[in-house]
Amino acid sequence: MATITAKTSCVKCKKIKNTLKCSGCSQDFCFDHIAEHRNELSEQLSQCEDQFNEVKIKIEEQKSEPQKNKLMKQIDRWEIESIEKIQQMANEIRFELSSCIIKFVTDLDMKLKQLTKQIIQCRKEDDFSDIEIKFFNEELKRLKDILNNPTDFKIEQESTTFINKIHLTHKATLLRDANVNTNAKWIQNGITIAGGNGQGNALNQLASPHGLCIDNDQTVYIADCWNHRIMEWKPGATTGRVVAGGNGQGNHSNQLNYPADVIIDKKRNSLIICDYNNKRVVRWPLQNSTHGETIISNIGCLGLTMDDDEFLYIVDKDKHEVRRYRMEENQETVVAGGNGQGNRLDQLSSPTYIFVDQDHSVFVSDYDNHRVMKWMEGKKQGIVVAGGQGQGNSLSQLSHTYGIIVDQSGTLYVADRSNDRIMCWSQGATQGNMIIGENGQGCQLNQLSVPIGLQFDREGNLYVCEFGNNRVQKFNINQS
Repeated sequence: MATITAKTSCVKCKKIKNTLKCSGCSQDFCFDHIAEHRNELSEQLSQCEDQFNEVKIKIEEQKSEPQKNKLMKQIDRWEIESIEKIQQMANEIRFELSSCIIKFVTDLDMKLKQLTKQIIQCRKEDDFSDIEIKFFNEELKRLKDILNNPTDFKIEQESTTFINKIHLTHKATLLRDANVNTNAKWIQNGITIAGGNGQGNALNQLASPHGLCIDNDQTVYIADCWNHRIMEWKPGATTGRVVAGGNGQGNHSNQLNYPADVIIDKKRNSLIICDYNNKRVVRWPLQNSTHGETIISNIGCLGLTMDDDEFLYIVDKDKHEVRRYRMEENQETVVAGGNGQGNRLDQLSSPTYIFVDQDHSVFVSDYDNHRVMKWMEGKKQGIVVAGGQGQGNSLSQLSHTYGIIVDQSGTLYVADRSNDRIMCWSQGATQGNMIIGENGQGCQLNQLSVPIGLQFDREGNLYVCEFGNNRVQKFNINQS
């Protein structure tokens, strides 16, 4: 925790003494006060443990009694208020209907009395025939019909409702939010979970795979670029399943043309695909669908992602910019680049893949500038967060960046394509660490060849799409 320094002022007693420097807060303490500082830290840790226990208790309570959740109380209030509104409306209509009925039956009673008077008159004068009897019967029938089915008023229901309809909105937590320990390491021998049987179009093969995404059950969806299809690979499976495209290269609604990236749209149970050579973005339903729907046209889409507010972010490689779209709307906003091709802080050069964090900051793989840029929401220019020292293979350099992920601590992970390695950059670092690929380019389980797509699962295991080896490798996090 602490290292001995030359005599200096103790931060506590202000006396010049031999001191120890705390590696955490970087302050100097004399021997008397370093123990006191340690006790303070211990107390803070105890408080932290107590707070963790409190949260654990609340979690267990909601697991055993979900009806105590505050949202349940919100539903209860809505139910009571809705019933009150219904009862109030029903009472108002009942009162109005009562007034109508009284007036209606009073009018009918008058007509009935008139007819009754005529019948009495006929009987008294003994002046009636078949004609009069037929008339009386017809009038009586008409009065009965009106009484049973009044036409002056009726109950109608409007299509608009005076009760606000409620529904549950469930945002699925995206796997990009993996919580990875700061000192995490990964086992260097990967496990081939898709492909790895040479380049080809059989169901156990891939051809130059690019992007990938992972569902909650660890099902992997792969942009099988040169096979013009999206493959689904279940955990432990030896073959995949075509879920989009797979009908040859083309621009029909059942075809793809070099798909470069894919994400899951949980709300609509579909995939969203960068159909790069068709210059379009396609939504493809996951349930028994043979066709996709073009949702954005005329865009050089290479990479894409979606934030928790359902904004879609798309890399337009041809225009050297990243644009944000509101789902189901035609609104678009440039959120990175957009100032032509170049290496200034307000420019990009052939961007590839992106990542968006919870603050809506956009991280961009700036391919030809060999760097990763971060554009905070609303800013006109970005900052370099990895690379930017020219093309190279030193720890401060990158060479043609592709897949990127940022974990919850802000650590950046980069698929360093032309260096055949995965790099890790802490916040504010001037150089990165190589976490996968220390054995150089190759096809062994501890090697990479042209890494493109990059994803974490919930446990922090790392998945890499290898363009050169036509496979997807899973590198398990080292638990030891």
